[in-house]
Order: sequence, then C-alpha cells, then structure tokens
Amino acid sequence: MKSLRELLNIGIKELNNAGIEDADNDAWLLLEHIYGISRAEYYLEPLKQADETEYLEKIRIRANHYPLQYITGCQWFMGFPFKVNESVLIPRQDTEVLVERATAIIGHESMKVLDMCTGTGCIAISIDKLCPNASVTAVDVSPQALEVAEYNNSANSADVKFIKSNLFENITGKYDIIVSNPPYIPTNVIKGLMPEVREHEPLIALDGSSDGLEFYRRITSLSVEHLNSGGLLIYEIGCEQAESVSEIMKSNGFDNIVTHKDLAGLNRAVECQYIFNRKG
Repeated sequence: MKSLRELLNIGIKELNNAGIEDADNDAWLLLEHIYGISRAEYYLEPLKQADETEYLEKIRIRANHYPLQYITGCQWFMGFPFKVNESVLIPRQDTEVLVERATAIIGHESMKVLDMCTGTGCIAISIDKLCPNASVTAVDVSPQALEVAEYNNSANSADVKFIKSNLFENITGKYDIIVSNPPYIPTNVIKGLMPEVREHEPLIALDGSSDGLEFYRRITSLSVEHLNSGGLLIYEIGCEQAESVSEIMKSNGFDNIVTHKDLAGLNRAVECQYIFNRKG
C-alpha cells in the first residue's frame, strides 16, 4: 500500500516518461476517478494509504497513449457528463462554439432542430437541455454510436429522438436548424495526428475524404430539401476550412454566411441561411 501522494507522484513520472501531454493533470484525474476524492480531500489527507493496483494499471494504460476519457468512460461537455467509448469521437471544447451559437438562436422558441452525425449525442442533448421548447432529432449511421447516444440521452434526462440513417437517407420533414460536426480531417492528415486520436478514435468520425470537405458537400446539398425557408445550417469546421465551406454554402444557394471563432481566436463554426427561390 502506498500513500495517495506517492501514487500521484508515480503516475506523473510514468506519464511524463511516456511523453503524455499534460501528464500532471491526467495523473490527477485518474487518481480522482479511481479513489473518488476531490482535490480538497486529497490536500487534507495526502498520506492516506490506498491500494495501488488499479491506479497503476490505469496509469500504464494511459502511458500507452490510450485516451484518458476512454479509461474513465466519461467526458464533460457544456456542463453535462457524456459516456464515451471507442465507438464515438470524444467531445471537444471547440464544439461548444457550435452549441452556444445554436442555443443563442433558439432560446425559448419552439424550433425543430436536426443534428447530423451525432456521435455521443453531445450536441443534440446539450441543445435539448438548454432550449426546453426545441424539438431535437439526431442522426448517425453507426448503430454503436447511437447506442452510446441513447444512453447519454437517458442519463441526462433529455428528450432527443435518434434515427439510424446514412445522412438524410431516413429523414423526412423539414427543420428550422440543422447542426453538424461531420468528419472533416483530410485523409492524409490523419496519420500525423496524436496516437490517442489516430489509433483509438473511430476513423468514420474523423475522415473527411482527400480534402476533408466531402461531408460538407453532401450535407449542404441535401439539407436544402430539409430546411424551412429561412432555416439555418451550422457546422463545426477545421480552423482552415472557413473559406472552402462558405463557398460550398454559396454554391448551394445559402445566404447570410457567418464564421464564428473559438476561445483561441480560430475559425470554428460557419452558419448560413436558406431562403426559398434563392438557389441558382
């Protein structure tokens, strides 16, 4: 048996030796996860003895560049907890820009919202929780991802309707807002990503084809059949894709195109509006 302080120091050292970014934080989060303690409790009793077996096992797993969130099984997003596993992309803080923009528009209005490529359901569920009068539907082609999303829907007491569909294949009706964080990484870039991403997160949620824009083209062209006049389409984008995605929107008859930046000042979301009879 070792003290919590000893275990934390061992964890930090092992993760640093393995080249893990933010080793101090990851070692702490695993300590918190395994022993269920807060920082305040740790500082009060750093010498408290604990069985080291499970903690050191998880540290070794993380040292092999297995994502922290898949080890703990949870990632927080927009203030809500979301179950994650290798069937789904881990939610990023960058994506909150998309949700914040959508919820600012919806407010307390009774809008119909569609989330395309939902993954964990974090976008759809957050919108549903923050906009109580919205009617939210979410789509994914992966049955494994939808299983995770359905769990998150129930765990967060949300009321999102989930549909298995290859993009709009099984979607009927029209919506006031369509949101999406589609796969947008160019195929040849994936091999240069961190091993946590390229080796463990689902390729189907990352690969946006040779130029990273394939899903923007497909979703944008199909969305015009599923938007009410004046409806909005809002995407998360890669920070260098704003101009290309805007051109795709223009070529499909969208107006009022606006780019939104993340906290780092990088382009992170693009929204546009579709008004009937403008196409062409």
